[in-house]
Amino acid sequence: MNSPTQNAADTIDVPSAYAEGYKNARRFDNALADNYVRHTTIGDPALDPVMDEIYSLHPAKLHKFVGAGIERREAELRDAPEPLRQFFADFQEPEWLDHNAFQPGVRAFHANADLMLVAFVAGVLVEGFATLIAKSFAMTGRVAATKRRLQQNNRQLLEIFFPGGLQRNGDGWKLSTRVRFVHARIRSLLARHDEWDREAWGTPLSAAHLGFAISVFSKRLLDYSQLVGASFTEEEEASILDVWRYAGYLMGIPESILYEDGAEADMIHRIANMCEPPPDSDSAAMANALICAVPGIVDIKDEEEQEQVIALAYKLSRALIGNDLAGHFQYPQVRTFGTLFAFRMKQRLQRYLKSGLMVRADNFSQLLQISVYEESGLTYNLPDHVKHEQSHPW
Repeated sequence: MNSPTQNAADTIDVPSAYAEGYKNARRFDNALADNYVRHTTIGDPALDPVMDEIYSLHPAKLHKFVGAGIERREAELRDAPEPLRQFFADFQEPEWLDHNAFQPGVRAFHANADLMLVAFVAGVLVEGFATLIAKSFAMTGRVAATKRRLQQNNRQLLEIFFPGGLQRNGDGWKLSTRVRFVHARIRSLLARHDEWDREAWGTPLSAAHLGFAISVFSKRLLDYSQLVGASFTEEEEASILDVWRYAGYLMGIPESILYEDGAEADMIHRIANMCEPPPDSDSAAMANALICAVPGIVDIKDEEEQEQVIALAYKLSRALIGNDLAGHFQYPQVRTFGTLFAFRMKQRLQRYLKSGLMVRADNFSQLLQISVYEESGLTYNLPDHVKHEQSHPW
C-alpha cells in the first residue's frame, strides 16, 4: 500500500456515516484511518472518467468494445471511442509483478481447494458485506441474483489460481479486468441514481471497500481456510497473497489502498472495521441470501437436504466470523463450540483415505461444477440499468 503524503484530518471529505468510526480509528492509527476514509470518496481513478465519457454509448457497442479490448481484437477495438482505446493502450503491469511467485500458491490452492472454497463462501464472501458496500448491492437489487454472483465469484477464484491464469491471455486476467468494468459501470449508474446518498456513504463501490475486500479475499481466506483444516507453508501463504494482490490490481484497486503483504492486509482489515459503521439490514440481507444460495449452486433438490446444508453453512459461518458479526447479520442462534474441530477431523479423515492426486482432481471437478461457464465462452455484458431486474443479463 503506497499511501500518499497524509494531510490533516480536517482536509478530508468524510462521508457522514463514517464520522464516528473515523474519529475513533484515528486514535488507533491516524495515518491508516485517514487513508481509508480518503478512499471512501474514490472509485477507479483511471477507468471511471472513461466510463463517464462513454456513458451514452449503446450497451451492445459497449459490451463489444470492452470485449475487444480484453480479448485483444484490435480490428474491433479500432472502432471504439478514443478514451476506451487509450485505456487499454495505457495498461501497464506493476513493477512488483512476478508470475513465478504465483506457482507455490497455485499448487497450494489446488491441494486445498475444497477447504478454501468452504472458507471463501462461509467466511470471506459474507464478511465482505460487513461494510457499506452492501448498500450498492441492495440498491441495485443484486440480492435476487445471489446464486449467479456466487458462481461468478467461484469462477474467478478458479481462474486466478489456474496455472498461467493471470498471464495477459489467461482467463483469470480477463475475468478480473471484466470485474473492473462491472464495478465502474455500476459505480457510474449508482452515482446518477437519486437514492444514492453520496454525502452519507461516499462513492459507490469505493476504493476503500474494494481495498478492504481484497484484504479479506486474501489474508482472511488464508486464516479461515486454516480454521477449517487447510495447511500452508510460509512460501505458499506469501504466494497466495501475491496472486490476490495482482488480481486486485487488475480489478482497478488503487495501489494506495492495495496491500503489499499479509501484515498490511491485516491492518487494512482492522482499520476498515473501525471506520465503517456497524453492519445494517442491507448487510444482513446480502449475507443471509448468500448462505441460503449454497444448496442451489451444488444443485441440491431435496428440501430436507437443502435445510441441512443451510444449517451447516450458518454454523460454519458463525464459527468463522464470530458471534458479534453473526449477530449483526441476524444469523439464527446456534452453538458453535467444537464445530470447526469436528469439521477439520472429518476433512482429514477423508483426505487420509484419498491420494494427493485424487484430492486435487476432485477439488478441480467440484470447482468446475459450481462455477459459471457460458457455452459461448467469456462474455463481457455489463449492466445497463441501475436496477438488476430492469437490466439485460450480464
